[in-house]
Amino acid sequence: MQTIKTARPASISRILVILAFLLVTTGWLLTTPAGLLGKADALGYAVCHQIDERSFHIGERALPLCARCSGMFLGAFLGLGYQAAVSKRRGGAPHWAIIAALGAMVAAFAVDGSNSYLYLIKEVYPGLFEQLSNLYVPSNTLRLFTGTGMGLGIAAALFPAFTQTVWADWKKEPALDGWKFLGLVGLAAALDLLALTESPIVLYPVAFISSGGILVILTLVFCVAWVSLMNQENTFNGIRQLWLPLLAGLTIALIQVFAIDMLRLWLTGAWGAIPLG
Repeated sequence: MQTIKTARPASISRILVILAFLLVTTGWLLTTPAGLLGKADALGYAVCHQIDERSFHIGERALPLCARCSGMFLGAFLGLGYQAAVSKRRGGAPHWAIIAALGAMVAAFAVDGSNSYLYLIKEVYPGLFEQLSNLYVPSNTLRLFTGTGMGLGIAAALFPAFTQTVWADWKKEPALDGWKFLGLVGLAAALDLLALTESPIVLYPVAFISSGGILVILTLVFCVAWVSLMNQENTFNGIRQLWLPLLAGLTIALIQVFAIDMLRLWLTGAWGAIPLG
């Protein structure tokens, strides 16, 4: 009898999660702009200002995310995939030197973002901050590189948190050690240099990977929250066992994206960049 009582709530939760996923996904797909790039734009619409001058372009079309957000979500996606490939179930904290390097990347992101924001405000509202001067003239190149550094920092924090929460056999060794970290930074720098060529062959994958990275990050965050809420920490041994928490995380991520999309659409009246002035 105890087994039956336990099985029923589990079955109900599976059904509810699947139904919620189908409902939210259908609503989002029907409501957002058509086409693959249209859907990528809708993902970016939930997290990015999408200002044309601060974005890379495929022809006349801006990417779904600005240069900074493209770098951030591309870096996070790369960092998560890299650690999953080379570190498996390792969830320990990296050496202090790596933490310091990641901290410097996050600081660079904050400085460049603040400098760029001040530059934008002075453009839109001349004279408002006339007494303040920019540290330097912002550029999409700096936005891309500092965004990527922030993305690597997100991945370096999220991967161990996910590993420690989910897997039953996680290891205390660092997910990133010296050579692995240098390899990751090298790959990220190479991808950024390729993106700076602004070749459509490169920018199309960047557009889809960076916008998809939004869902990947949110899904993992909400998967961790779901596992903790259900008191299932450290009970999973394989990805097949994890399908329900991952689907629940994806569903919650889509709900968040859908809600922000609809709120921004209601406030601005159009899909696209945040209007200035």
